[in-house]
Amino acid sequence: MKLEPYWLDTAPRFSAGATGDLPARADVVVIGAGFTGLSAARSLARAGVDVVVVESERIHAQASGRNGGHCSPGTAQGLADLIDKYGLDTAKRYYVAYNDAVDFVEHVVDEEGIDCDFSRCGKLKLASKAKHFAGLARNHAALRKHLGLPVELLSASEVRHELASEAFHGGLLDPRGAQMHMGKFGTGLASAAARHGARIYEHTAVTGLVSLGGDRYRVTTVRGQIEAGRVLLATGRSDQGPFQWWQRRIVPVGSFVIVTEPIPDLLDQVLPRRRNYVTSLNFGNYFRTTADHRLVWGGRARFARSNPASDRKSGRILEASLAHLLPALKGVRIDYCWGGLVEATADRLPKAGKHDGLYFALAYSGHGTQMAVYMGDLMADVLMGKDRKNPWSYDRWPALPGYVGRAWFLPLAGVYFRFKDIFY
Repeated sequence: MKLEPYWLDTAPRFSAGATGDLPARADVVVIGAGFTGLSAARSLARAGVDVVVVESERIHAQASGRNGGHCSPGTAQGLADLIDKYGLDTAKRYYVAYNDAVDFVEHVVDEEGIDCDFSRCGKLKLASKAKHFAGLARNHAALRKHLGLPVELLSASEVRHELASEAFHGGLLDPRGAQMHMGKFGTGLASAAARHGARIYEHTAVTGLVSLGGDRYRVTTVRGQIEAGRVLLATGRSDQGPFQWWQRRIVPVGSFVIVTEPIPDLLDQVLPRRRNYVTSLNFGNYFRTTADHRLVWGGRARFARSNPASDRKSGRILEASLAHLLPALKGVRIDYCWGGLVEATADRLPKAGKHDGLYFALAYSGHGTQMAVYMGDLMADVLMGKDRKNPWSYDRWPALPGYVGRAWFLPLAGVYFRFKDIFY
């Protein structure tokens, strides 16, 4: 079993990275070469902007290459809950942004000719408890009434035609859900950005940021310094580097994934529609198949950080949940196991804007694939001074009380959410 992401191990290597010394200056410096940074670099370079990307590791090495492979519409909360909290207009704006984001990913794949197994397979959210079905029904009604979306509410018996499991009490099907090979997409996106003129420096960690007035910054890296007309932080929740203001507002929560050996015949029996699936528990699971007939099975498993020992332990928990929920797959060989970080905010919504002259887009709270690509393009427009509305701009984003970058409370959070899963 390999303790590395399937997406990265099976993706073509990026071969168009910049080499040598950093240039003395650039119109825009993008920090981070995940989907946000690469998407921004592509859009800026297409517009003729001199853009440099600096990345501490290889491209898409963190959340962009360590997720479950879903690219589906919808926020972490259902539309009905968003309406209760923010009102109808704001809730619709948030939800529509995610719909637009999936469409934009498909547009980029088509426009750049990226071979990444993109497929509109549909997303099925599964009620893990009978009482959870009411929440799915409420969200279904809101999506049909307020947005006119073609979602379907499935009974428990209808769900059993979708997957070979007796564990679920119904489901909410959104046929617009998509999936792709994250590593192939990441390499294709980076190659497109480079082809349009972006210079991408891997293994170039940022160690210092000094304001030169206005939006101008001196960016210090392990490779040298560069003067930027503007800077876009696309770092995610990085523990390294001079990003303390963001570190105090984003909590990194571990999420873990296993991938089986190729099992085409079993998948035809167990998951004949080959959709994206997600269960309704806090300690639930998300899963999908791959083009080479594997099952990608993920979940929080434990509120813990990723490291080899933690990944192995979480992998065993995920393997047990797989055998419980899809018993026909009990005992299949596990070829890959890895962990990554979900960047959680207090409201579980992304954040993008400007602080102290630094532009940023990050903290997608577990729904980042599509929104990262979309927000990279949107922030490119913002950096170029275009009048484009940012759905995730904020009036006030306070630091989390008692939090200075070390998530000491994660074990307590794990106990709390396990309690909720048992009793609610």
